[in-house]
Amino acid sequence: MPEHQVTLRTPAELADAVPYLLGYRPEDSMVLVALHDTDGRGRFGGRARLGIPAGSDDWDSAAGQLAHGLVTGSERRGARPEQMVAFLCQEPAKDETGRQVMERLRPLAQMMRVACGSLDVPVIEALCISDGRFWSYCCDRPECCPPEGRPMGLPGTSVLAAAAAYAGVQVRGTLSELRARLRPWESAATVEQVSALDTAGAELIPRILDASTRGGVAEETLELAERLRSRFAAAPHVSGTLTADLRDDELLKHAEAARLILGLQDRTMRDRVAEWMEGDEAGPALRLWRALSRRCVGPYREHAAPTLTLAGWVAWSIGDELEAREALAMALGADSDYLFARLLHQACNEGLDPESIRRCLRAERVGREEEAAAVRLDELGDVQEPVRGTAVKPAVESDAGERCRSRQPAGTGGSSARSARAGGRGRGTSVSRPRTPAGGGPGALRPGGTRPQASTTATPRTARGTASRSAKKGAARYSGHRSDGVRPGDASGEGDA
Repeated sequence: MPEHQVTLRTPAELADAVPYLLGYRPEDSMVLVALHDTDGRGRFGGRARLGIPAGSDDWDSAAGQLAHGLVTGSERRGARPEQMVAFLCQEPAKDETGRQVMERLRPLAQMMRVACGSLDVPVIEALCISDGRFWSYCCDRPECCPPEGRPMGLPGTSVLAAAAAYAGVQVRGTLSELRARLRPWESAATVEQVSALDTAGAELIPRILDASTRGGVAEETLELAERLRSRFAAAPHVSGTLTADLRDDELLKHAEAARLILGLQDRTMRDRVAEWMEGDEAGPALRLWRALSRRCVGPYREHAAPTLTLAGWVAWSIGDELEAREALAMALGADSDYLFARLLHQACNEGLDPESIRRCLRAERVGREEEAAAVRLDELGDVQEPVRGTAVKPAVESDAGERCRSRQPAGTGGSSARSARAGGRGRGTSVSRPRTPAGGGPGALRPGGTRPQASTTATPRTARGTASRSAKKGAARYSGHRSDGVRPGDASGEGDA
């Protein structure tokens, strides 16, 4: 389809364009939008937003951080901006007018202009939007920009609004409305949810800390999460975000939410359910993570870090960068040391492609399914038909995790093969993938800080005439987890990307 251009000629049109450039209506925000020169015409580029610091002492550092982040991010994408447009958006406080807001924020606007100028990117327009009006910090002509400001147009009536509607671009509400979908409850149901979390914690935490029972809790958590995701997927569609969130809250019982919130504190389980990131799984999973985040109430607010991180990850994976950034920022607010959220937040803000993480998670799922299939084949292969004149030798597992079956004449080493198998892995034993130490391969960003594992495939077993591979003598595999939550070989807990 041909590319359609919309030309903005006045400060009023620029002010009206802010929600369409960001995808939402900013509140208490300082915004920079990059401009690029294309055949003598300006073109919008990247944009960056920060909340206006409450204390004016922090304004200078915030302006420098905003300008530096946008310029370096644009350079990384190969398009350094030639110019900038700055916006300050803040509603008046009690007993304050919009003009007073504009005058109060004038030093901040100047700091933003200086910060961009120090990077050789001039600010050609700086606007303050407050109380339904806008003012220009760069124009002092009364006939153009009067001291009382100019009124904003009716929402959705500008040329840009019409073009955005035609292109299917939707402007969401404010950031406060978006965060409300992820914030903990503050209602009468909070007491019941806290009680359910206390009860579930008394039962599950001792089992999680015990290495012999931790695996059982993990399986119960995964089964419960799959059941709830299916329940959310089967629910009929309703319109409106508030109505949809209330319906999802009704689908989730207090006890179920409590057990799943506590179970997801295990990073292994978190990585398993992070695989629900695309296709028909993504939508119900995102709704489930939002609903669980709203249930992290009272003293359990810090427990929201995994669910908020999962919500941010799924949102980013399906292309909703706005919700992804807000959810991940809230996750870091709940637990600033939560490494998975920190890595995803940085990657999302830098505009990286989530496909690299999706590939890692897909490989994990495929490898786990192939390993489970190999175990089932191993169990089925234990009963074999005897062949006249030969003795049946059991399957032998090699170092690389491949298996083969061969038939050899009696007395040619069958006992050694059995002992090698006994030293390797018993039937029905789940083999856990150990985490690698911190500092994985370049670009290998993976939840939990591990490198992607090589897929283990089962070699088809031949009926006769193949030479058997012998297992490494004395090789034994460790299954399970340590009580401190670190897998074998993991020196750092989560590690780095």
